This record gives sequence, structure tokens and C-alpha cells, in this order.
Amino acid sequence: MKDFKSKQFLMFLLTGGAAAAVNFLSRILYSVWLGFTYAIILAYLTGMITAFLLAKKFVFKNSQQKIGTSIVMFTVVNGVAIIQTLAISTGLYYYILPNVGLTIFSAEISHGIGVVIPVFTSYLGHKYWSFK
Repeated sequence: MKDFKSKQFLMFLLTGGAAAAVNFLSRILYSVWLGFTYAIILAYLTGMITAFLLAKKFVFKNSQQKIGTSIVMFTVVNGVAIIQTLAISTGLYYYILPNVGLTIFSAEISHGIGVVIPVFTSYLGHKYWSFK
């Protein structure tokens, strides 16, 4: 619990929030040309690049790990997170929200929730693996 009460976690939330905004907004743009699932995947990759750059510069700036190792571990941690995001977003969009009659902004609601859920698991993964 101590991990989530630190200045570092606050900075992670701020930089992660910026990356999540890039992810969320780029999905809307990508949806003009792609289906929902493919747009989520491409948006996640766009947000992931943003997240890496911001986390390296502002959150885990004291990391002693080699940049190549950080990139590989960052990709692994985000591989888990994209599975969470995709499962939650598509589950909500295709099954849960239509079954409760919510159709307006269902893509945005589904994707927004899917982006937020992996915050805590991603922070721990990045702190202890990506930027250790």
C-alpha cells in the first residue's frame, strides 16, 4: 500500500493520465478508419509510446536499468495491460452495455473504463521491472 502513497505514484498518475488521454483520443481518431478492436490496439500502442517517454523522463528518472532492458520490460508489462484493456473494453462494448440498454457513447465509456483499470498493475510492473 505504501507504493500507492508516494510522490512517484502521483507523478505516475499524472504522466499516465496524459498517456491515457493520448490513448483515448487517438482511439476516436483511429475509429474513423478501423473497427473498434483494432482502433483500441493501435491507440494503446500510441499511448504506450507516450507513457514510456513520460515515465522515463518524469517518474522513474533515477532508474539504473539499461534503456534496452527498460523498453523490453515496459513492453512486457504493457502486454499484460493491453490484454486487460482489450478484455474490459470489448466486454463492455459488445456485451454488457448493450444488454443494459446503454448505446450512447458506449465506445467511449467502454474504452475509458478499459484504460483506467490497469493503472495499479502497470505502476507496480513498471516500478519493479521496467525501471528498476
